[in-house]
Amino acid sequence: MSVLGLSIDYGPFGFLDAFDPRYTPNTTDLPWRRYCFANQPDIGLWNIGQFTATLSAAQLINNDEANYAMERYANKFMDEYQSIMTRKLGLSKYNQQLISDLLNNMATDKVDYTNFFRLLSSIKADTSIPNNELLVPLKAVLPDISQERKEAWTSWGKTYLEEVWFFVILFTPVSFYNIQVVDDRFGSLITWFLMASRTKGRKAAMDSVNPKYVLRNHLCQRAIDAAEQGDYSEVRRLLELVEKPYAEQPRMEKYAELPPEVVFQARCVHAVMLFSRTCI
Repeated sequence: MSVLGLSIDYGPFGFLDAFDPRYTPNTTDLPWRRYCFANQPDIGLWNIGQFTATLSAAQLINNDEANYAMERYANKFMDEYQSIMTRKLGLSKYNQQLISDLLNNMATDKVDYTNFFRLLSSIKADTSIPNNELLVPLKAVLPDISQERKEAWTSWGKTYLEEVWFFVILFTPVSFYNIQVVDDRFGSLITWFLMASRTKGRKAAMDSVNPKYVLRNHLCQRAIDAAEQGDYSEVRRLLELVEKPYAEQPRMEKYAELPPEVVFQARCVHAVMLFSRTCI
């Protein structure tokens, strides 16, 4: 972390092809995982602690100022984290339990972090969606999961939709509720209209904070290999891609796909889990 408080090591955590809170890109960190993804907030605090200790030793700040800086970091980080996660999920307020359960599910199934949040916006804000259809928009990031895991994800999804539906109701104009519902058909029409109008806005809002494209290792390596042979077309293509990471860019779809080895590893994990339960 620089003196300005900017990290120079975002690269490895700019994407997580297979979500693992204990992931660390540094092989020398493997025994203790001090710098793993889940520990990044604490490491940031530790860095600030070292910096304030140096300033205190030089008598540039006093102890009260040093303590304030540490407390300010912790409070600011949590405020920003809660705000970001709330917007990524398209919610009206932060829900710690919902997010904790989501991250646990993602870690269990080694789900791609970037693609999951991007696809989540495709789930309609409709609490009446049948269980067997709920996970369809997430099929690309939840391939070959067991029935047990499908049930776990479905349970989370239903809780999530209840939160999203609350958001739809909360931000629906009061005038809608003053309409006299003559029969069930009219009531259903109003419900459909509310969901359609809010779902479109919700998807746009979520897609504006959840990138479709990120600069993954295998993409960079492919561009580097070509450039070393004198072909810089892939470098230029990647630069064009990351200039608009939130846009759909239809002709660039392949750049949002997982590298083949990650898909293979995920399927191996699911197979091992299924085999282990069968043998018990």
